[in-house]
Amino acid sequence: MQDAASTTTRASKAYANEDGESSSATHTWLKASALTDGVAAIASSVLLILSFPSSDYWPLAWLGLVPILVVIAIRPSPRRSFFLGWLTGAVFFYGSCYWLTYSMIHYGGIPRWAAYLLLAPVPIFVGLFPGVFALVLARAILAWGTRALFLAPLIWSALEWGRLALTGQLWNAIGYSQAYQPTLIQPARWGGVYAVGFMVVFINAAVAFLVLKRNARSVLVTGLVFLSVALVMVASQRSPPDSNAQSPEAVVVALQPNVPMDIVKSNEEMRGLIDRHMSMSEAALKQLPNDGRPRLVIWPESPMNFTYGNDSQLRELLVRFATANQTAVLFNSQEAAPNDGIYNSALMVNQQGSLIAQYDKIRLMPFGEYVPLPRWMPGASMVGTIVGDFTPGTKYKLMKVGDVRAGVFICIESAYPSIARSFTRDGSDVLINISNDGYLGPTAVMRQHLANVVFRAVENGRPILRVTNSGITAYITPGGQVKDATEGFQTALRVWRISRNENASTLYSRRGDLFVAFSTAISVLVFAATFWRRKLGSRG
Repeated sequence: MQDAASTTTRASKAYANEDGESSSATHTWLKASALTDGVAAIASSVLLILSFPSSDYWPLAWLGLVPILVVIAIRPSPRRSFFLGWLTGAVFFYGSCYWLTYSMIHYGGIPRWAAYLLLAPVPIFVGLFPGVFALVLARAILAWGTRALFLAPLIWSALEWGRLALTGQLWNAIGYSQAYQPTLIQPARWGGVYAVGFMVVFINAAVAFLVLKRNARSVLVTGLVFLSVALVMVASQRSPPDSNAQSPEAVVVALQPNVPMDIVKSNEEMRGLIDRHMSMSEAALKQLPNDGRPRLVIWPESPMNFTYGNDSQLRELLVRFATANQTAVLFNSQEAAPNDGIYNSALMVNQQGSLIAQYDKIRLMPFGEYVPLPRWMPGASMVGTIVGDFTPGTKYKLMKVGDVRAGVFICIESAYPSIARSFTRDGSDVLINISNDGYLGPTAVMRQHLANVVFRAVENGRPILRVTNSGITAYITPGGQVKDATEGFQTALRVWRISRNENASTLYSRRGDLFVAFSTAISVLVFAATFWRRKLGSRG
């Protein structure tokens, strides 16, 4: 109680200047303080940017929030903290998602300076969530003192969940910075990427507390936080064995065709690209033993723009290929949807070339596959003709390769935990992600996107076969190890073996976002309690 009261008193004295009662010296101090706060916010942004792919200085994430947490705790003005959090978030998202300009520059013909300017509104908006985090934390510190820093991981997790709910995007949640460290991401088995992020922010809060207090008690508290995080990590190290490596029941040939991203291709170019798909696939199949195991060739999402339902030549070609090679084929195609719409679909034909399964992409890419604007809005229809206007699917359909059940999801759906979780709950033995990042170039998006897939594997305790047009194609084990990764923008082949999965589903597969829902509930109560505490203080 004394800590909270003293913090409030110190804060009140610091804010007196904002009401006009200050000397020239105080004005100078405030200007210097504002500069220091801004530098701290930028420092946190830069540290976090460097912790993510492709910089991959992942340990920096465990310290990246310390500068902003320290300045919030020293001067816990909710309004000022909101601005600083907003600045931290906006700079972070701008710096880590710069690759969104690639397609504008290289395929849209937009000048580089204009593309980077057009990108700005997105991180400015998404940066509001770290801003709200800072505001809530500042109010908590005003109410309960510096020890309220330890509420930071709860509030941060809640705001990441809120970001997914309100914007449809969880890209570069802080936990993803640890994606390529399998030992550190096993808490995702029970709490998803949010649990890993919670641990990262918990350590940040403990270090900030130590920096502020610098006494024996703070050393003890920080040590206990480090120990508790270490114990949770150790307790979570129970990733299931990779059953595919033990008793394979089917063989998969994964093709990375590296189809150029040009939208318009001549007939000759299309024939050459189809021949590339066929010849590479056949070369891999000829190397396989004739042991009677079911075979599956996977072609990724790509600019081939297959339209199986309307293309009789493609259907005949697949019949000949499947029967000649005794293999099923999984590929991407644009298929008819109700009301003259189009699905972005994954289709499977069997060894006789007959269509046996179709999954229609459920989560579409905003401004890439649909326009999230009302049709009556001026310009909405024009934008739709440029970026495409697909119809979202509604059903999770498993596909069978022999006796192995596969859940197939397409491209950006790997960034939505609920998609892979739904397939796992429905009984998938293996998950398959077909994707195309080629239009975003050889940028950080390739490893950032793969980081999402790694977490989906750990969250559900299922291997994931990631098959891409231009990289990164890879096999991800249930424990999050990335194997057989390809280089970007090169043709490549991979052969993998899959089997039925006898491992029990994870807690996250069964209960979903229970952990982060609990974090959100506590955070809401904390925020409400700060008003109640302030009201009691004013009465006193």
